Amino acid sequence: MSAVTSDTPSSSNLARTRLFNRIFIYGILAIFAIIYLMPLFVMLVTSFKTMDEIQNGNMLSLPSAPTFEPWIKAWGETCVGLTCAGIKGYFWNSIKMVVPAVAISTILGALNGYVLTKWRFPGHTLVFGLMLFACFIPFQSVLLPMATILGSLGRFGNTLTNEIGMSLGFGNPTVNLVIVHVVYGLGFTTLFFRNYYEAFPTELVRAAQVDGASFFQIFRRIMLPNSLPIIVVTVIYQFTNIWNDFLFASAYAGTGESMPMTVALNNVVNTSTGVVEYNVNMAAAMIAAMPTLLVYILAGRYFVRGLMAGAVKG
Repeated sequence: MSAVTSDTPSSSNLARTRLFNRIFIYGILAIFAIIYLMPLFVMLVTSFKTMDEIQNGNMLSLPSAPTFEPWIKAWGETCVGLTCAGIKGYFWNSIKMVVPAVAISTILGALNGYVLTKWRFPGHTLVFGLMLFACFIPFQSVLLPMATILGSLGRFGNTLTNEIGMSLGFGNPTVNLVIVHVVYGLGFTTLFFRNYYEAFPTELVRAAQVDGASFFQIFRRIMLPNSLPIIVVTVIYQFTNIWNDFLFASAYAGTGESMPMTVALNNVVNTSTGVVEYNVNMAAAMIAAMPTLLVYILAGRYFVRGLMAGAVKG
């Protein structure tokens, strides 16, 4: 009877300790979440305020009379450099660049991972190591070599124009950025798919070979239908990196009507008109961030799940 009585306070103390630890941990996480989300909150509320309210009020306060005028002006009227036609054209430039770059790099990464795990050849480890090494090459070190290659492609496009009347996209700034992001992202996409396919049952591939399935039939009918988790991971990763890129965008498409969204946003903030409209700038920044926010909101829960899917073999 005494043993039961002595165990009760100990269990109660243990429960209180666990509750305190949980409150402490979640409290710390909540504080860091508030600090992390504060800039986003300031951007959002500022984008719905008038300039008078911004200049005379508290930046953390909610708008007294919310207005969509800054968003409308940012989309269709704000000045990007010397052109006052809004950011809508540059937004679609980014879409035209990101979609093919993500699709091509994802497909090529899946093919590479498929070959490096299920169709191994002498030296496949060295090839994978070199591709993995490419993931750690700084962006700045490839600017000049890539510019030289793109310049050669532009000259080839001019030759095609003279010969057949069209350049087939060679020398186009958007096409150049697609090529750059596909090449630079291939190491990461190969890494993702290689690790995922490493845990994929090789017996299924061998059985398909016995049944007479070809290389691409196995890839299309067996590998891709079972790759949805890692495809989601790759698409989110590539989409975010390519959409948010500024260095390559400013280096290879930093002027003219072909510039992507990040460069246009920089030019909105650094406009030469002499008037700094903070609400319009914040609205433009929110529009620029909207695609990546939507991607994470809609598919973010699959991101960690996809990364963990190929983490353990068996």
